[in-house]
Amino acid sequence: MLRVVVCVSGGGTNLQAIIDAVADGTITNTELVGVISNNYGVRALERAEKAGIDAKVVSPKDYENRAAFNEGLLTTIRAYKPDLIVLAGFLVVIPEAMIEEYENRIINIHPSLIPSFCGTGYYGLKVHEAALARGVKLTGATVHYVDKGTDTGPILLQKAVEVKPEDTPEILQRRVMEEAEWKLLPAAINMIANGEA
Repeated sequence: MLRVVVCVSGGGTNLQAIIDAVADGTITNTELVGVISNNYGVRALERAEKAGIDAKVVSPKDYENRAAFNEGLLTTIRAYKPDLIVLAGFLVVIPEAMIEEYENRIINIHPSLIPSFCGTGYYGLKVHEAALARGVKLTGATVHYVDKGTDTGPILLQKAVEVKPEDTPEILQRRVMEEAEWKLLPAAINMIANGEA
């Protein structure tokens, strides 16, 4: 069984897609052993609780500096003994020590077709605003391995989504989640769990 920890920052819609995919058998050979949020009181924590998954908050606000937070995050993750760490809307710079310790065992979902609209400063609605400003006809989502760069790790899966003339950043964000993110992330986890990645 692949032991998976999911890291979140907000609503947890990708977390819910993973929970549902494990429950319905879309993801096999996988156990969700923990959820870690860097924010208190977010919907993702409620989703974890409802699914019976252990959840913890590791907030930078609870530490005196970034180094202490990084160590706290790594200590919390280690306690779960994960085989895979999934960043599902985790808006935190991943500590270098964590990337080294879990090399090729951390994946991230990014709301664009990398290498477009990615890297430092591209997250959440900012990605979709940039896609609309550029006038692209296709966008989408990418699941990639996490390395020491920002959105630079090897790509595992991508799915394209049409950009429509009437789109706002919010409408486009929702379509990318529904048509790409919520399908790609479970598919990537299942591939890894079954030795296909």
